[in-house]
Amino acid sequence: SIKMDLLHSNGVLIIQHLQRDYRAYQDFLNFMSHVGDPRNIFSIYFPLWFQLNQVVGTKMIWVAVIGDWFNLIFKWILFGHRPYWWVQETMIYPNQSSPCLEQFPITCETGPGSPSGHAMGSSCVWYVMVTAALSYTVRWKDKSAVTLHRLTWSFLWSIFWIIQISVCISRVFIATHFPHQVVLGVFAGILVAEAFEHTPAIQTASLRMYIKTNLFLFIFALGFYLSLKLLDIDLLWSVPKAKKWCANPDWINIDTTPFAGLVRNLGALFGLGLGINSEMFIMSCKGKNSCKISFRILCIAASLATLQLYNFVKIPTHTEYLFYILSFCKSAAMPLTVVALVPYCVHSLMRTTEKKLN
Repeated sequence: SIKMDLLHSNGVLIIQHLQRDYRAYQDFLNFMSHVGDPRNIFSIYFPLWFQLNQVVGTKMIWVAVIGDWFNLIFKWILFGHRPYWWVQETMIYPNQSSPCLEQFPITCETGPGSPSGHAMGSSCVWYVMVTAALSYTVRWKDKSAVTLHRLTWSFLWSIFWIIQISVCISRVFIATHFPHQVVLGVFAGILVAEAFEHTPAIQTASLRMYIKTNLFLFIFALGFYLSLKLLDIDLLWSVPKAKKWCANPDWINIDTTPFAGLVRNLGALFGLGLGINSEMFIMSCKGKNSCKISFRILCIAASLATLQLYNFVKIPTHTEYLFYILSFCKSAAMPLTVVALVPYCVHSLMRTTEKKLN
């Protein structure tokens, strides 16, 4: 406990330093915090990569969902505090002179702080993207190509670490994480992504396999929660702390609670399984049009545009269980749109156009 308090107090000093000396970069750091938001995986990264390479896109969803599930379990086990409430409750500062940490609209996360979900989600998905890009260059055999591969390798991994460091600094800057929590998140995300580099079975998974995986993840998480609750251990202890110490009640969002993330991820995995095993996917993404650059570009543009419309769909939060159900449905609709609905519509449009030309 003493060592953890020391780690936290040193983390507070780092946060104060960042908030004082990096004020000019506030907009950039807030932007990088949004870049690391796990929800961007489903609305931006996945639509791009799935239309370019279905293997990479499928792996990305699996890595994101399993990584975030492990993040939830680790959060429940580690009981990590967040800086913006820890400084208000700790007794290590003399005369109750706790440091003043500035809060922002994205500061008031309601779940435990360790490991960082943003850092973990960002590292695991960018790891998938970098390794996927490098897999194309590793096949080059001639001497000049080998040199180019090495340069590409250095460039992409440099970009990877610049992004991860920026996301980590941004999360510390807004006082939602301590430094050790973001570092743990980055390396945990890399481990999850590396594990899926050696799990090819996900590419041929049936809808039944997707449903079984969803049920396992949900039952294990719910069982873990209920088991500890029977032992009088409340795994939602962080929510009242967030509500108590958040500077603005409007910044508290039910979407950041532990179960909200779990439901969102399970919905995305189910939607992917439903889409990949649908007739629409087989007809469009496995047909002759799937090899055409025009087909892929149209699918990317249509997918990104359609998914942005989902942002305008606001789920009511007055009833918690209704929120979870609707959140699951909305999350399932997003990969289903990318994998099946949009490609099928583009395929039908191109086929109609070809018939008219003939």
